[in-house]
Amino acid sequence: MSIRNIVGWPFSVLYGSITRLRNHLFDIGYTKSFNFEVMTINVGNLSVGGTGKSPMIEYLARLLKKDFRTATLSRGYGRKTRGFQLAGLKDNALTLGDEPFQFYRKFGTEIMVAVGEERALAIPEMLQHQEDLELILLDDAFQHRYVQADLNIMLTEYDRPFFHDFILPAGRLREARKGADRADIIVVTKCPDQIQEANYRAEIQRYAPEASVFFSKIAYGRPQALENGQTGAKVYLFSGIAQPGPFEEFVGQQYEVMAHERFSDHHAYTEEELRKIAENFKASGADFILTTEKDAVKLVVSAFDSWRKDLPLFYLPIEVEFLKDQMAFDALIKAAIEKKYAQ
Repeated sequence: MSIRNIVGWPFSVLYGSITRLRNHLFDIGYTKSFNFEVMTINVGNLSVGGTGKSPMIEYLARLLKKDFRTATLSRGYGRKTRGFQLAGLKDNALTLGDEPFQFYRKFGTEIMVAVGEERALAIPEMLQHQEDLELILLDDAFQHRYVQADLNIMLTEYDRPFFHDFILPAGRLREARKGADRADIIVVTKCPDQIQEANYRAEIQRYAPEASVFFSKIAYGRPQALENGQTGAKVYLFSGIAQPGPFEEFVGQQYEVMAHERFSDHHAYTEEELRKIAENFKASGADFILTTEKDAVKLVVSAFDSWRKDLPLFYLPIEVEFLKDQMAFDALIKAAIEKKYAQ
């Protein structure tokens, strides 16, 4: 165990006791949860930090939006508004949160994008706006047990799996490892191309013996211009994500990274910080600036218009790619929806 594990252990015991009691009250029905007529698929995890929930939500939206009237529902972490809200033309990352606004920019009116801290209250609001809604993708609601999702998809990172982790603050888990047993599907994310799959499956199934297990990786696209400009051989990076290492590593394989300015996850950029980024970029000798798609959506506000237009600013899109069994995963999702509506 590390020093952090040892020092944080007494607090982890206390926190773990609280979450176990909370889960027990839901399990015995003392605390009520609600199941809705509309199909709900929850994408979440046991840990804090970036396990790849947003790319998975986008994967499911692309998979299902042609066959089902689809929506996403997020808490809207980091937004400046409160309560239930549907995404519209006047919204940005400040009103919706970075990830929901990313969904809205990517899918537009193809799907409904909504935010609301209390998902059990937000779902009826969504159905009032669109009565024929058939599918709601719940973003990061694995611990939000007031909604009893029809299908639970839990993500865990290959390099930091839940079965080797500890409860906060000694580790990164929001609840005990046995919480994985609530998952119908577990997807190991950010995998290398070659893995020892059997060992991983065995560790996962100690805690979730009934769950279907899949392995995926992040597939990076080509840099996309936020405004205009050209790329080159040398790049200046900045990012505000939970795990910036893989982003830098991938970019470093394609370009010469002159510098990487890192901010905390869900960071809300200020004009002063962006001015500094522009100054540092120009001093670095880089040809262009590259950030993540999650960060890029936070820059699409009127206050930053002139800043964006003066710089060769690009973002790097990402998608989920399964190492194998993608068709089996897709079929499992569609079968769950068909089962819901056959009842």
